[in-house]
Amino acid sequence: MLFRSRMEDVFEGFEIRKIFSLENGEKWQQIKDKYKYVYSYRPKVTVWQEGDKFLIEVEGVGDMVEVKRIY
Repeated sequence: MLFRSRMEDVFEGFEIRKIFSLENGEKWQQIKDKYKYVYSYRPKVTVWQEGDKFLIEVEGVGDMVEVKRIY
């Protein structure tokens, strides 16, 4: 695990190139093609690092997706 935070606002699932804004000010962009719709208001988030890859896990989704930090 790299760190934990929360989404800054509403989370509406995974979709290629989607940007996830976290309450700690960081922004992460989804880089792998995965679609999954889940609605949640300010869910908890865990960012994992596996080698040179980063994965985001959102509470209540039961899945992770590869991301890159953009801010």
